[in-house]
Amino acid sequence: MDQSAVSVDVVALRFWADDAAATFGIAARPHEPFTGRVALPGVLLGRGERLAEAARRAVRTKLGVPAEAIGPVGQLATFDEPNRDPRGPTLSIVMWAVTGPHAGTAHWVSFDSPPALAFDHNSIARAARGLLTGLLWKDLPLTRALLGDEFPATRAVDLATSLLGARPDAANLNRTLSGIPGLSKTEERRRTKATGRPAAVWAFDTGQ
Repeated sequence: MDQSAVSVDVVALRFWADDAAATFGIAARPHEPFTGRVALPGVLLGRGERLAEAARRAVRTKLGVPAEAIGPVGQLATFDEPNRDPRGPTLSIVMWAVTGPHAGTAHWVSFDSPPALAFDHNSIARAARGLLTGLLWKDLPLTRALLGDEFPATRAVDLATSLLGARPDAANLNRTLSGIPGLSKTEERRRTKATGRPAAVWAFDTGQ
């Protein structure tokens, strides 16, 4: 595959049913530069390749996530610092991707305490956290992929807390959820491990 000086680096998100927080995937680099250092999954953009295709390829080949477990992807930001790559100027287009449960061996880390990452990937992760916080509840493919078609309110609290870095105000969150198109509070209440108390269940319209 012909390759350009444009890299596609991915913040691959995990928030599976038993996860208490959203995390992102990293993997050790098998070659120079920074051999053995952990980094976000990234690939050079192939000639004629779309960004979403490159993002899925990065998550599949670098994190070992099977294609069927990679959900929606989207674009976050561009990093253009000339010295970000010791091999020479490389433009980084940062994407997000949501992963579903699978048996891979990727390493998943918290936004609160990521390890030292290669290149400028710590800066990318910090910026991505803020951008994802802004997209949560507004980007429906992202929100729905993370929470599923239905979820107890406590799951929304856990997701928001892990991205915001602070627990959201319950009343404000309830108003936010009420304003999401196609999402409504059901009559069901579900007991969760987090609180031990029944929590309201929210569900997306299946026709959305």
